[in-house]
Amino acid sequence: MGLLRIMMSPKFQLLAAVLAFAVVMLLLLNKVQKQEESLSKLERAFARHEVRESEQRHILDGPRQDAALDEEEDMVIIYNRVPKTASTSFTNIAYDLCAKNKYHVLHINTTKNNPVMSLQDQVRFVKNITSWKEMKPGFYHGHISYLDFAKFGVKKKPIYINVIRDPIERLVSYYYFLRFGDDYRPGLRRRKQGDKKTFDECVAEGGSDCAPEKLWLQIPFFCGHSSECWNVGSRWAMDQAKYNLINEYFLVGVTEELEDFIMLLEAALPRFFRGATELYRTVGKKSHLRKTTEKKLPTKQTIAKLQQSDIWKMENEFYEFALEQFQFIRAHAVREKDGDLYILTQNFFYEKIYPKSN
Repeated sequence: MGLLRIMMSPKFQLLAAVLAFAVVMLLLLNKVQKQEESLSKLERAFARHEVRESEQRHILDGPRQDAALDEEEDMVIIYNRVPKTASTSFTNIAYDLCAKNKYHVLHINTTKNNPVMSLQDQVRFVKNITSWKEMKPGFYHGHISYLDFAKFGVKKKPIYINVIRDPIERLVSYYYFLRFGDDYRPGLRRRKQGDKKTFDECVAEGGSDCAPEKLWLQIPFFCGHSSECWNVGSRWAMDQAKYNLINEYFLVGVTEELEDFIMLLEAALPRFFRGATELYRTVGKKSHLRKTTEKKLPTKQTIAKLQQSDIWKMENEFYEFALEQFQFIRAHAVREKDGDLYILTQNFFYEKIYPKSN
């Protein structure tokens, strides 16, 4: 009887009513949420349908589709490769894929590997790149500094890509390469062949081949053909190199993360790099990686001495800047799962397409 009295009390009835109302509201909210999700799916499906209809109209129109195809076939990539940054390894990937993906690869061979072109050669080069239709789509590579095509009145500029490396590691690799060569062309006589002096000994003696000034290379390669670019230690040159890296280069990778660089290029530019990641993973790491012979790693004392120079500080600042930009791009393009990286699928779609098709 006591329990019945409590159940019949106004307070209990009010509490029961509130609880019942809450349950009903939760059920309604859940139903509304499901309806909203269904509506969202319908909107996406409708948007995809609209896009497919639009694409179909482009196909029926004919010339518009041809224009899109022409745009892709007109593409040109310039890889103005910095020496000793795994540039040969990466370029060999392009050579392996060119026949399969139907594009041309051309090496830009400058006299004495001079990265600065004369004014008349700049004009010739720009004209070749833009008007040589038989070589399109084309992948050009060579040890040349950045050239601004817009200065020559070109409307459709080529796509620039590049790879850079830790400045001291790059210089050490280049130092031993000039003396001992590498396993890519072991029979070729190098400029400093016969010089057995180690990099550590060179730095300790203040030699010219290992001087801090020799670190000044990646900045001028990105800065360009202006005289100030090649003034060692120029703050203006570094700022210009940073500007070009952000605004004129499609993607700049780092030697230490070459596979990720290749993966991003394949995802973004499949016309050229379709199959590049798998090729590098299965073949490239073994057959393409170019190893400098007789290279001895510098001591901590040698590294510390080079790091005292303002030139190293600037080149390293530029390298860190490029590395941060590359890692930012990668973070928004891939996801890691079980230790492997995976390219994200398309993460946007079109909706509210007007006017509606009949």
